[in-house]
Amino acid sequence: MALENPNAFKTHLVSSTDSPEFTHLTRALTRSSLVALDAEWKPTRSQKSSFPAVSLLQLACRLSPRLVGSSDELLLPDEESVVFLVDLILIPLPSIWELLRDLFVSPDILKLGFRFKQDLVYLSSTFSSHGCNLRFDRVEPFLDITSIYNHLQYKQPGRRMSKDIKSLATICNEVLGISLSKELQCSDWSLRPLTEAQRTYAALDAHCLLDIFEVFQAKVMKEGNIIQNLGDQSSLISILGLKEILEEDDLCDKIMKTRFVEAVGVVRATACSDVSREIVSEEGMVLRSQQRSSLPMGESLLNVVKKYGEKLLLKESDKKPKSSRKKGKRRPSAGLIRKERLLEISDDWQGPPPWDLSLGGNGCPKFLCDVMVEGLAKHLRCVGMDAAIPYSRKPEPRELIDQAHRESRVLLTRDAKLLRHDYILKNQIYRVKSLLKNEQLLEVIETFQLKVSEDQLMSRCTKCNGRFIQKPLSTEEAVEASKGFQRIPDCLFDKNLEFWQCMDCNQLYWEGTQYKNAVQKFIDVCKLNNITPSL
Repeated sequence: MALENPNAFKTHLVSSTDSPEFTHLTRALTRSSLVALDAEWKPTRSQKSSFPAVSLLQLACRLSPRLVGSSDELLLPDEESVVFLVDLILIPLPSIWELLRDLFVSPDILKLGFRFKQDLVYLSSTFSSHGCNLRFDRVEPFLDITSIYNHLQYKQPGRRMSKDIKSLATICNEVLGISLSKELQCSDWSLRPLTEAQRTYAALDAHCLLDIFEVFQAKVMKEGNIIQNLGDQSSLISILGLKEILEEDDLCDKIMKTRFVEAVGVVRATACSDVSREIVSEEGMVLRSQQRSSLPMGESLLNVVKKYGEKLLLKESDKKPKSSRKKGKRRPSAGLIRKERLLEISDDWQGPPPWDLSLGGNGCPKFLCDVMVEGLAKHLRCVGMDAAIPYSRKPEPRELIDQAHRESRVLLTRDAKLLRHDYILKNQIYRVKSLLKNEQLLEVIETFQLKVSEDQLMSRCTKCNGRFIQKPLSTEEAVEASKGFQRIPDCLFDKNLEFWQCMDCNQLYWEGTQYKNAVQKFIDVCKLNNITPSL
């Protein structure tokens, strides 16, 4: 599950310029003043002399209200946003190059992205390799979701903001309160046809940028930086100034109102009209035609662009893959050779684990998942396994290893460097080889021969790894127990549900739709019998 309520917007796969979906895309761009951008490509493990080819480009469009008399039959009246998945493998790239170029530099459309510079570099290289002479070299106006997140944070006086770069999943969780799965990020996007899961993942990855921006825009407006819903008025300061001047004149009301309306028209025309703006690339080519092909931005969005808008511009150095600075291979030292051999030996689990009865353990598997496999920790908890995470966000290797030893846990990681430390005890660390969380879960289950039963599913708190209380709570008891930290939805009051509470963090759970979907997911992943278990 990536985002809740995935049917709140429509998704269209564009694989041909002759398709209705392509027509829908071109018309949508004329009605959009806000477009979120994202791209997917096949991940590469080794450093190459060329950039990876982009396989999919996602365009999430926030549509402006339909104009009176519009003949756009493909856009439904109640459609507020739509996501287009442009298949760059099937569609001829020269046929859409100009459309995308105009989108990237259109002053009427604010573009959103999350660390989109790398995507732009790869897009530029991909189109260049297919005969498009001029690369994409800029996106303007542009706003990065990371910048939006920083603006949304409450800055306390005398305290510096954290410089840690948050992931998109983290930002979604903190700003929107929803969980964005990144499990398919490393899947092979060059294979066709795309799976339904890949389409959903790609669409949600782009659409969530629109939702984050909406929260940001609402906050800016609330703080008084932007005044929305001015109707026919384009500039409050200018209009109020004109009104005060006209009211001082000793004129009849009719003349005053007439002049005021005319003055407002002049102000609005000045602010919104397109003044034959042209953007010239570094090669000297005009990238912006004199005629407007899209609707102008509303006053609210225009002020956001003026105050927070950025420009994403590629330099010549960005358009070339970074080459290694090493001029020649250095002969490894004897100590490094010994550590490399130790790494090869330690990469596969030898056993027995620290919880083994022969070592004095209690037979209950216990794991410690570092930040590289933090998602695996939640999956292990969902199947009933004790899976902790480090005490601090950025622990030193020695801290990780000490915690694992102190709590008789096996440290799970994808960091091969951890295996090189001399102070690692035997059978204390295991390097997970799989990339996707479902595959990582199966790998750990098979490697450590874990026994997973249906009764164990969802028996641990996914938030803190705690155990649930033995006796379920009634609705009244759950409401009382949740006061001050968790809200029980009103729609659950008449369903006679049982609630379960974590003994450590007091988080409440109930058997709703998400619970049942999660149970079924892990039944399928772990290949258990198709019987819904009870808590």
